[in-house]
Amino acid sequence: MYDPITMKINADPFILSALKEDITSEDVTTNSVMPKARLGEVDLICKEEGMVCGLDVFARVFELIDDEVEITLFVKDGDKVKPGEKMAKLRGDIRTLLSGERTALNYLQRMSGIATYTNAIAELLEGTGVQLLDTRKTTPNNRIFEKYAVRIGGGHNHRYNLSDGVLLKDNHIGAAGGVKEAVLMAKEYAPFVRKIEVEAENLDMVKEAIEAGADIIMLDNMTPEVMKEAIAFIDHRAEIEISGNVTKENIARIKDLGVDYVSSGALTHSAPILDISLKNLRPIN
Repeated sequence: MYDPITMKINADPFILSALKEDITSEDVTTNSVMPKARLGEVDLICKEEGMVCGLDVFARVFELIDDEVEITLFVKDGDKVKPGEKMAKLRGDIRTLLSGERTALNYLQRMSGIATYTNAIAELLEGTGVQLLDTRKTTPNNRIFEKYAVRIGGGHNHRYNLSDGVLLKDNHIGAAGGVKEAVLMAKEYAPFVRKIEVEAENLDMVKEAIEAGADIIMLDNMTPEVMKEAIAFIDHRAEIEISGNVTKENIARIKDLGVDYVSSGALTHSAPILDISLKNLRPIN
């Protein structure tokens, strides 16, 4: 997922926080049945069809508890998996395997679910030239993991955070006094290397955004009829993104409109987890 430096700087603090959430003082259950260190093995088993993602994070959970744990992977991120498939084998102190299980699986199941759902939509867009984008509608403190899962699934990342680009939404436009005013203020303030995107809810806003020189126009929650009008008016003078309750079930209505991007918050906020378990724990010696 990441090189070791990136993992330690960006991912480790979140993983450690998740472990602290699950273990405040001790793992009472594990310490009850396993008071002393004992070597053991356990299998990582897939229980439903999907795309696996987050194996490095899964492994890192155990490594942060005990750097002597050994993890042998039989699949890699982006692989399609099926029910009953053994994806990995873990070997180490049984206390480590038990205490890290839930946190590690939470990451792996969530990230694999996002990758699986994203991939299903990306396949529907194949051949259209439309890029599938995620949004900032992510689980707090899990954005780094969820946006990575989108990429593994065949999607692309929109802004990572508020420092990443200019996106003038309805409330920004209201605060500025209008589309034209908001774009002009953004051009004056933002670095020239930043593109300026405007969220437009109707044709009048689209026209204002074009006149003000917006780089990207997001057609938000428009009917297919109004979107077609807006796209014809824009006429390649700006890049076009479609947004607003886009899901696997309804993307067919917009995929052939000839736009550049389609963004979907559902990729991260509505993807179901992929069912994965640690099974067959057995002591060694």
